[in-house]
Amino acid sequence: MKQRIITGLIGGAVFVALTVAGGWFFYGLLLLLALIGFFEYTRMNGLLWKHPASLIGFAGVLVLLFPWNEFDVHQPDGIHMFWLLMFLVLTITVLTKNKMTIDDAALMLLGVLYVGYGFYAMFEVRNAEAHGLLATFLAFGSIWASDIGAYFCGKAFGKTKLWPSISPNKTIEGSLGGVVLSLIVAVLFSFVYPDIISIGRALGIGLIAAVAGQLGDLIQSAYKRIRGIKDTGTILPGHGGVLDRCDSWIIVFPFLIMTQLLPLGG
Repeated sequence: MKQRIITGLIGGAVFVALTVAGGWFFYGLLLLLALIGFFEYTRMNGLLWKHPASLIGFAGVLVLLFPWNEFDVHQPDGIHMFWLLMFLVLTITVLTKNKMTIDDAALMLLGVLYVGYGFYAMFEVRNAEAHGLLATFLAFGSIWASDIGAYFCGKAFGKTKLWPSISPNKTIEGSLGGVVLSLIVAVLFSFVYPDIISIGRALGIGLIAAVAGQLGDLIQSAYKRIRGIKDTGTILPGHGGVLDRCDSWIIVFPFLIMTQLLPLGG
């Protein structure tokens, strides 16, 4: 527990500092997290980082995360980029004479989208022309509030298992506590910045942060259970890997963008 707390405090301080700094500092952090996260993903699926499919996957993550606008370069169409990536990965199944199967190719393609766009969505919110830092802290604050509310309400009131076959410690009472605290934190942001965040938008952000965030956690738990592992990595002592810590982030931020709740003023 001591190691977990120390890692959390140090990691949290570094993360907040780079988020506030923004720009290339925050981008560099997200790029590092994405590459480590994809490395964990390939390892979970039994591929070495230097396998051709893994290398194409890493390239795909880089392309999805590349800050095209910063270089005044026209961003390629997303569906075209993804189709090309699919073509390259499927080509490897031919070149390896099916030593790498189409199932392996599909897993790599899924990983690029799951990890690459998840982290890019965070950059898009932070790099918005208006209120990027505020929007980022609003989203993260709601996500973390959901985690905290779920943990303590689960400890205090949890009786009914939420999904025991996937995550035996989670309860419905804890889940509801997470939703409530996430909504409270989001609404507090709207009270402090009423001209920027309406209560309706704050409630939407808080609800998505809690529900999608908890689903992101369950998705990663289900995947780890299938692969027979406890953590995706060991880079964060006491916390596991990048995907263990960021599983809710990479689900919540894309949802907030797709629903147009973030960026603010958008």
